[in-house]
Amino acid sequence: MKAKVLKKLNILADAAKYDVSCSSSGSSRAAAAGEGTTKSAGICHSFTEDGRCISLLKILYTNHCIYDCAYCVNRRSNDKPRASFTVEELADLTIHFYRRNYIEGLFLSSGVLRNPDYTMEQLNAVARKLRNGYRFNGYIHMKAIPGADPLLVHEAGLLADRLSVNIEIPTEKQLIRLAPEKDFASVYRPMNQISQQMLISKEERKKYRHSPRFTPAGQSTQLIVGATPETDYTILKLASGLYSQQKLKRVYYSGFVPVNAHDKRLPVLKQPPLVRENRLYQADWLMRFYHFRHNEILDENHTQLDQQVDPKLAYALRNPHLYPVDLDKATYEEILRVPGIGVRSAKIIVANRRYGRITVAYLKKMGVAVKRARYFILCRELPQTSGMIYPEQIRKRLVRQNASAGEQLTLF
Repeated sequence: MKAKVLKKLNILADAAKYDVSCSSSGSSRAAAAGEGTTKSAGICHSFTEDGRCISLLKILYTNHCIYDCAYCVNRRSNDKPRASFTVEELADLTIHFYRRNYIEGLFLSSGVLRNPDYTMEQLNAVARKLRNGYRFNGYIHMKAIPGADPLLVHEAGLLADRLSVNIEIPTEKQLIRLAPEKDFASVYRPMNQISQQMLISKEERKKYRHSPRFTPAGQSTQLIVGATPETDYTILKLASGLYSQQKLKRVYYSGFVPVNAHDKRLPVLKQPPLVRENRLYQADWLMRFYHFRHNEILDENHTQLDQQVDPKLAYALRNPHLYPVDLDKATYEEILRVPGIGVRSAKIIVANRRYGRITVAYLKKMGVAVKRARYFILCRELPQTSGMIYPEQIRKRLVRQNASAGEQLTLF
């Protein structure tokens, strides 16, 4: 690799780490003499719908930007090393990593260089070079630049597997305060266009099998958590609307990293709010897979997620009248709302109870967290009084258990 390109790679891969729209972790693979190698800079891991872990080259086209957003490390007024790839450099870099089997796809974002149209043209040119020039059939996740011409966004959707438009700040009032050159209209315009075109493409493919696919992996967005005073209720309400109206595949939550401590508009934080970020992901999981509505997880009287217990347990403790749930009689939806029981376990319980009563031994084999679930269920080996404990007593017991076990930040 040329020293000039390697220098750009290090600068632009480091600048891309603040975009959490794909789950990432460093990767470094050594090689014998003459075999080629890869650096940890720019390599991240993401997961497909079927659970496979794939490696992506996560990179910015440029970290030059015409905007001066208070929360962004690449803001115009920051004095930091700047770099830009050419279309040929980035396409060549990607295909060489791909041919050496170091990556299976490309995650391409960018600062806004000159104007949104010019930047979008450059990103499209990279994807076009890979698809048409190198016959690259790997995964491409690309950013749709807010304010870019709809025709350019449409072309991007035909080239990329997934597009994302980052909202960044949950409310327009706070977005304008921290990024005066941006507004929600410029963000929602391409987002709405992408969702509508996806529906059109889906209908066309029902009639014409070889009709081109438009962003087959859907679209996503990112919200910054902790840079502004919005509550978790406001954030989840926004995410719920994005899932139902724009049909987003994922909403990513990024704990605010204070990279511009000199800007007085930003809060003073010692470290990113990682626990809050994790609780938001858990609540998001409940909306996507557990049939919860956002106003069931939080409401106007409970606007913040509990930092000590996960959202599913917090819901159960706030609604003791819904428990205990009889596993031999309850519906799938009722079982799904029991803390400690996941989607897979709930399906197994419903499928197997026709052959006999559910026992604690069966629950353990299914992977149910019985120590947590026992307070909210009735089954053959648990007494009727198991659920007749005050919510505050249950909370204290489970918090104490988690503390003694050294609870990790996991999903249920």
